[in-house]
Amino acid sequence: MAEQSFGIVETKFFTFAESPHEMTLKSGIKLGPITIAYETYGQLNADKSNAILIFHALTGDAHAAGMHKDAKKPGWWDGMIGPDKAFDTNKYFIISSNCLGSCKGSTGPASINPKTGKPYGLSFPVITIEDMVVAQHKLIQHLGIKQLLSVAGGSMGGLQALLWTIRYPDMVKSVIAVATNHRHTAQQIALHEVCRQAIMSDPDWQAGDYYGKAVPARGMALSRMIGHITYMSEKSMDEKFGRKLIGKEKLGYDFSTDFEVENYLKYRGDSFVQRFDANSYLYLTKALDYFDIADEGNLNTVFKNTKSHFLVVAFTSDWLYPAYQSKEFVKALKGGGLDVSYVEINTNYGHDAFLVEIEGQSHLVKHFLARMENEPPV
Repeated sequence: MAEQSFGIVETKFFTFAESPHEMTLKSGIKLGPITIAYETYGQLNADKSNAILIFHALTGDAHAAGMHKDAKKPGWWDGMIGPDKAFDTNKYFIISSNCLGSCKGSTGPASINPKTGKPYGLSFPVITIEDMVVAQHKLIQHLGIKQLLSVAGGSMGGLQALLWTIRYPDMVKSVIAVATNHRHTAQQIALHEVCRQAIMSDPDWQAGDYYGKAVPARGMALSRMIGHITYMSEKSMDEKFGRKLIGKEKLGYDFSTDFEVENYLKYRGDSFVQRFDANSYLYLTKALDYFDIADEGNLNTVFKNTKSHFLVVAFTSDWLYPAYQSKEFVKALKGGGLDVSYVEINTNYGHDAFLVEIEGQSHLVKHFLARMENEPPV
């Protein structure tokens, strides 16, 4: 049977932590009300045993599959989610939520602070990956689901998947963690800091108080250009662009756009300005940098209560989250006697492979989920 798109979908919204029951963040600060944007694909079965929770990467959103009305592009993981696809909506009930702190429908710095009637800006509290997971847990409770067949995500989504199985071990039957790690290295933090400084150095950022004014477009575009270089590999960039020039027969020194790769990065930067909030980017990158699944403790003991089965996927050309980082927590999982399948996919796509290397991932995910259906509840 040929693969199909899931069709037209709508984003839904769940609000909780309303006064006087605000959510206490990891920092100790209380926040509320909190709205989480989410989408669902497929049908929840009678005993609610076929639910899979999907997590997006840094600048993603709840729209993982299908089409919005009047949209030109499907969801960011449409190749993986739908009828007869890896996450088969004929069999599974897929939930994709937008993380806390984002600007894609969930509560974040661009949201209105009910106490002031103005956007939070930098008055928004520090958030962590753990806070995102706690908010997602509230959503799953709201949907009446007691155990998830699987949690799955790539990059930042993989961090959330790992944390779910530690914080809620009785709720997670299996984990699919793709192109991820267990904590950021100094190099990864450094790359994020350069991106943050690009935004904060833009005069239009105005210490985060730019709402209703000019957005820090130059800083955001530069930040995205830097970031996007890390998502690709040297080989994929060379294959896609090489040293091709744009409308020129020889090199010039007017510092205009000469090479195709320059044009591509500028396009990526400009489109990012149109779709994302600068403050959200600052908050989410900091949440990534703060993340350490062992909290500077022992990685070998952090999974001691975990009962889940694991599929861990890495990519050979990913230099942002290189395969050796996945192997570090895989070793800890296996050391704890857990069922772990680890696979490296040979690809030139770099970190972005989790979004585009559909065939290789689909084969692994289909077989893994089919096996999970026959495993007893945790």
